[in-house]
Amino acid sequence: MNEHLRQQLIDTARRMASCGLNRGTAGNLSTRAQENGEPGFLITPTGMAYETLMPDDIVFMNHDGTPSGRRQPSSEWRFHRDIYIARTEAQAILHAHSPFATSLACLRRQIPAFHYMIARFGGDTLRCADYATFGTQALSDAALLALEARRACLLANHGMLVFGNDLPQTLALGIELEELCEQYWRACQLGAPVLLDGDEMAVVIEKFATYGQQKGAR
Repeated sequence: MNEHLRQQLIDTARRMASCGLNRGTAGNLSTRAQENGEPGFLITPTGMAYETLMPDDIVFMNHDGTPSGRRQPSSEWRFHRDIYIARTEAQAILHAHSPFATSLACLRRQIPAFHYMIARFGGDTLRCADYATFGTQALSDAALLALEARRACLLANHGMLVFGNDLPQTLALGIELEELCEQYWRACQLGAPVLLDGDEMAVVIEKFATYGQQKGAR
């Protein structure tokens, strides 16, 4: 059992709550992992408060959807599994019912290029996936479609979904997405935000290819 990775998952899940992304038992978090040489992922269990979690409460799932451990996995395990299979760059996945992302998701709005930081997620919009019942294959299919060429999306009448290179980056992206949703919501209270055009967003997207501390940089 990879106890260190399990504890890192728990610590990150608790930070989701302290950062205001989740309350109670809402949302879920996972990270790509192997156990006994079998590829899969570790995921938070269903219906348990993060502050009560212990490493052996975390569920390992292989890619055929078979869980192992003493707990049942999050009901949303399907979109975690399908993202890991479809997007090899995804190393951790966060789903949250954060206030502003969820508010916009309930309006079924995609977020346009009102701010250049939208490009942080891979494109010039943040899409809103079509509605489907939680925990279903239909929801997973809708999420994958909305995530094409993106690291994040909204889920209609539901919340946010984001993936990253590891747990710390994925949490940071979740916080950043919620902040953008709040900024967009506030700007809309005063009118229609002025949007950046496609040419400018193309420049920004290119610059984000070398944004931050790159491996091997001197």
